[in-house]
Amino acid sequence: MGDMQNTLAGGGDAERAARRDEAIRAAVEQGLLGPGTPIIGLLDVVGIRASAAELRAAFDAVTAPGTPVLHAFAVKATPLVPVLRLLRDTGMGAEVASPGELALARAAGITPARTVLDSPAKTPAELREALALGIAVNADNPQELDRIDALARSAPTRSPIGIRVNPQVGGGTIDATSTATSTSKFGVALQDEGAREWVVRACAARPWLTRLHAHTGSQGVPLSLMARGVEETYALAEEINQRLGRRQIDTIDIGGGLPVNFHSDDTTPTYAQYARLLSEAVPGLFDGRYGLVTEFGRSLLAKHGTVVARVEYAKRAGGRPIAVTHAGVQVATRTVYAPGSWPLRIAAYDPKGRPKEGAPVVQDIAGPACFSGDLLAEGRSLPLLDQGDYAAALDTGAYYFAHHYAYNSLPRPAIHGFAPHADGQIHFGLVRPAQTPEDIVRESGGYQPRALLDL
Repeated sequence: MGDMQNTLAGGGDAERAARRDEAIRAAVEQGLLGPGTPIIGLLDVVGIRASAAELRAAFDAVTAPGTPVLHAFAVKATPLVPVLRLLRDTGMGAEVASPGELALARAAGITPARTVLDSPAKTPAELREALALGIAVNADNPQELDRIDALARSAPTRSPIGIRVNPQVGGGTIDATSTATSTSKFGVALQDEGAREWVVRACAARPWLTRLHAHTGSQGVPLSLMARGVEETYALAEEINQRLGRRQIDTIDIGGGLPVNFHSDDTTPTYAQYARLLSEAVPGLFDGRYGLVTEFGRSLLAKHGTVVARVEYAKRAGGRPIAVTHAGVQVATRTVYAPGSWPLRIAAYDPKGRPKEGAPVVQDIAGPACFSGDLLAEGRSLPLLDQGDYAAALDTGAYYFAHHYAYNSLPRPAIHGFAPHADGQIHFGLVRPAQTPEDIVRESGGYQPRALLDL
């Protein structure tokens, strides 16, 4: 089993770290990174493919043969068309939560049959489009279900329809991303008075309501709590089918939210650990009576992305060294504003892109934005970063390429995918070009300079 998992993981965690080091060196040698391009993002294609394979293998190992299973990537985690196309090539679908994310999934060639729409604020137009295309829709609340009723009466649909429920099992260590608290904004709160009975009645009145959806996981949530959320959702499906006297609920969407280890290169927890835990806690979920949908995002991409930034200046303040780099709040917004919840590991590289050696020195790694709190890491022990060196923010493949924050009109960096080839070289593919000053002007009303003067 260990050898198989090592193969699925693209050679293992140590090999992934080695590929990252080689890619940073190659990016400098090939001119993708340097004084004129002081920040880039990197994505490990081998690692991404391996994570997708590990996810499939983990659930295949516990699921009855022939069970319909859709692994839908949470587009919000890394909303880049080439990434979605790569994942589609591995057999994955897409979980979308906006018209923009749906457009990205369609541009990547992901079919409506492998797409799931989840959002707490779907407009009538969004619902109409999804139902016309046959995309699976999870209704968030009774008012949305009323909208779907009206739309389905006017235009029959092939879309599988479900209800998102909140099992209210509790949150994790990060309040802002916990989705199954007693007052979460998502879904029908099952423990509220009359809510569970409403779900049963809603299903009884709508034979086409065939799915339940719950998303309990997020960063900082233990696997045991995630499993409890799935267990509660499964129990509700069993209750509905028993009370209605028919197998109406035929698919359970367990969401995603597997936490990521941001403290080392180790991949933990693993999909295999989570799938085994679920099979022990909710064995009936995997016996073939229910189709299964998952919506993992961060856990698929985080370990396979790196933001690399040049040290523009090295200085001191109060006796502490400060490396002033080109990576800060614009690419790591959560980390800068909430470093306790979203810490990042930083690795030091020399001007040639090689891992830097030397005794660890306590130092700050600062970003380029004009406010004092723009720190990628504070009081971090690393080989001393000098002018011309590179600081790499590790484990940034998920969300860090999605959450660009245009403070000081700082541009979005270019993102390159990479993979080793038989010629022994690292090959790169441009995933997203760097944002230009002209792009920034255009997005900031540059084509309408007189818009306020002409009122």
